[in-house]
Amino acid sequence: MKGVGMSELPVVVVGAGPIGLAAAAEVLERGLEPLVLERGSQAGASVAQWNHVRLFSQWSELVAPAAGRLLEATGWERPAAGGYPTGQEWVARYLAPLAAALGERVRFGAEVVGVARRGRDRMVDHGRDTEPLTVHVRHRDGREELITARAVVDASGTWTNPNPLGGDGLPALGERAAADRITYQVPNLHDPVLRERFAGKHVAVAGSGHSALTALVALTDLARDEGTRISWILRRGSVGNTFGGGEADQLPARGALGLRAKEAVDAGLVQVVAGFRTEAVERDEQGLLVLRAPDGRTIDPVDEVVVVTGFRPDLSWLSELRLELDTTLQAPVALAPLIDPNVHSCGTVYPHGAKELAHPEPNVYLAGMKSYGRAPTFLAMTGYEQVRSIAAALAGDHEAAGRVELVLAETGVCGGAGLFDEPAADTPAGGCCGAPAEPELISLSAPSTDR
Repeated sequence: MKGVGMSELPVVVVGAGPIGLAAAAEVLERGLEPLVLERGSQAGASVAQWNHVRLFSQWSELVAPAAGRLLEATGWERPAAGGYPTGQEWVARYLAPLAAALGERVRFGAEVVGVARRGRDRMVDHGRDTEPLTVHVRHRDGREELITARAVVDASGTWTNPNPLGGDGLPALGERAAADRITYQVPNLHDPVLRERFAGKHVAVAGSGHSALTALVALTDLARDEGTRISWILRRGSVGNTFGGGEADQLPARGALGLRAKEAVDAGLVQVVAGFRTEAVERDEQGLLVLRAPDGRTIDPVDEVVVVTGFRPDLSWLSELRLELDTTLQAPVALAPLIDPNVHSCGTVYPHGAKELAHPEPNVYLAGMKSYGRAPTFLAMTGYEQVRSIAAALAGDHEAAGRVELVLAETGVCGGAGLFDEPAADTPAGGCCGAPAEPELISLSAPSTDR
């Protein structure tokens, strides 16, 4: 690589999901050369795994600005602003065309297994500001490649690292052995095989976020039609505000979801088991699962467990980089206080971009859901603003990088994201935390990325 200047090297983006492809479009619009590396076989490979789930956000909030401009130059037809796409539609009508527009700048079947500073491990100070980054890639056919980069934007997300059922953050005793009866995503009950798997069975759903509500609502139809019994496992001490803001939620589809879940509980179709933290998963004589808590309580034998307790970042392949992460959330330290669900999911998340996402390692950024670490709240618009600011910073336009303005819809939910045991206080009327029901600068959750 001798003779090649830093300015001639690509900006490597890890992940061809919504935020990674948006980052590539922003970088390209800034006159820099992006290279997107995706270990999956298609754009939005993770989104495709929850393709049956409908998003809370409208199309107007799901197309990144630079990506939209790039696509429109190809004759792409922008979806109607007010529609709510499924994951499948988001991929087919936006992400796949965007990857095609970027062309050979997107490589599939390319897994990033490590990133480092050329010729330096994380202990070496000399040259960290002047040497490029090296991206270690393993291709689908087993071939290995070393790519030299001027910057790395990690937008690989957290989808492949779901949180376990175990209440202490580690898999419960017996959880791995029971993998044949446990799923870590909202089941697609439109699939006849999966529908048969859950029909007429006792199903436990673990989680308190919007993914859990989505699973509960989906299973409710089976409860009515097929006699499916549903147990809803909550680690928190009571249901509290788990159903969300209802009509006060300015993402109407999300508010409606909470109301439907509440109706199912009120109708007796869902049995709530609150304050239950799973310590062990055991099998009875029939092979069904018995869930046991540290206090000795058990949940009657269940046929299937749906675990939707959130996700966490995979930081293993970033071990040679100097990252500065919050000890609780594993998010950048400047961002963590703004998104900490132990403090709030309601109120103001101040505009953030390259400054808050920077690390001691020059030109390395975590963006999108991965930048939030273990925090469960995120919207695509948040990630789009992040990568716009990052691209501006990489291009040397620091004024634009610092001009991050993000206005999101009111959640109508107070008191965090269900990470505590105490009953939640009553939510005041008129919006979140008593604030007027109008857009706030906050971060919210998408249907498949929360606890």
